[in-house]
Amino acid sequence: MRERYLIIAAFATVYLVWGSTYLVNYLAILEIPPFLMSGTRFLTAGLLLFGVAALRKIPLPTLAQWRNAAWIGLMFMALGTGLVVWAEQWVDSGMAALLVSFEPLIVVLLLWVMRGKSPQLHSLLGVALGVLGMFLLVGQPQIAADRDTLIGVGVIAMSLFAWGYASIYIGQANLPKSKMQSAGMQMTCGGIWLLIMSLIFGDYKQFEWENLTAQGIFSFFYLIVMGSLIAFSAFNYLLTKVSPEKVATTNYVNPVVAMFLGWSLNNEQVTTRSLIAAAIMLTGVFFINANFGKKQD
Repeated sequence: MRERYLIIAAFATVYLVWGSTYLVNYLAILEIPPFLMSGTRFLTAGLLLFGVAALRKIPLPTLAQWRNAAWIGLMFMALGTGLVVWAEQWVDSGMAALLVSFEPLIVVLLLWVMRGKSPQLHSLLGVALGVLGMFLLVGQPQIAADRDTLIGVGVIAMSLFAWGYASIYIGQANLPKSKMQSAGMQMTCGGIWLLIMSLIFGDYKQFEWENLTAQGIFSFFYLIVMGSLIAFSAFNYLLTKVSPEKVATTNYVNPVVAMFLGWSLNNEQVTTRSLIAAAIMLTGVFFINANFGKKQD
């Protein structure tokens, strides 16, 4: 009985917290430049996870494992997540979450290109629905006519390919067996990459301590504690307790949570066409997730 309640609590945490991070990221970058904010967030969370792993006497990683973590951290954290946060300067948080829900479809296509793994019929149907939904979403006049929004959408598309590539690459990468240590390494390296990007693009120059409010501070620490530590731990717990297709429901619950929060708390516009596009895209994601294993919990 206790385990059942823990599983329910873990699902609620992943659904609500990861769904909320899109809005919280937007609130954070109102006061802290996106690359600086994301880099500091991941570096802090990564060092905390790595430190806990060290306290548990987990053997230190090898140099080869650090190299792989640096590459995956670049793909996952710096490009996969950091670019999405950067794009939220112009793309509504709910729309960003919906665009990110396209990720499973990108993975199917990349598996086809990178490994020659031909998708099954229902996966192809999912891809077709996803493309249709994306066309309806991005083709709306208020989006298509706004140059900055289109650039933001394009940057999110780049992030999806980076994340998809890393999702495939990580399966064969030499990384520590400890998921906590591995995640800590990836976050630490990703944070360093993002801080380098902050230096290169100069967004750190936009940060001013005197403009930092309680909202910005709360948002930053919420992303570290709730987004990176607690929700990540809940996600990994679920992977060990329930079937993959149930864990994969995050792909179509998180965007709904993000859209609702953006609409209710940030006055983000949700048009009828956006809702139709969301329904079509998330149906496509459902068909992709139906391709996961037959394992039952």
